[in-house]
Amino acid sequence: MQVRPACANDVEEIVTCLRLAFEPFRSQYTDGAFQDTVPSPETIRQRIADMNVYVAVASDKAIVGTLAAAVLKNEGHLRGMAVRPEWQGQGIAEQLLARAEIDLRAAGCTRATLDTTLPLQRAIRFYEKNGFAASGKITDFFGMPLHEYLKQFTAPRTTPSR
Repeated sequence: MQVRPACANDVEEIVTCLRLAFEPFRSQYTDGAFQDTVPSPETIRQRIADMNVYVAVASDKAIVGTLAAAVLKNEGHLRGMAVRPEWQGQGIAEQLLARAEIDLRAAGCTRATLDTTLPLQRAIRFYEKNGFAASGKITDFFGMPLHEYLKQFTAPRTTPSR
């Protein structure tokens, strides 16, 4: 498994990955929330231009996971994490998250946020297991509650001067 930055040629496969990962939850989403969660190819192209978008690529070169990360001053914001259903539970989400966190820290971020919805209980457990905690901030997401999760990055270790 390789995690790499997405490119323009990946757009259709990223859309497919998002659609397959979120389709089981469609009935629990409003139409607007689902369309934002599974955006159009044009929106994915814009994300690739504006954010760090990562893809997990299997040995057959198929994209099996994706995650986007934006740097906003000293804070990173994650969105659009998805792993194709047949690849879930194989460590792909961990690899995507680790890559995004490395790049966010390198960009000077001291924390990362993400937003999620209550139907995604497995994702919430994953985020909590990986150091994210509910911030208590809840906003409207096309008629659904959107819950913010936050992870503080620890300061890098420094060698004491002698």
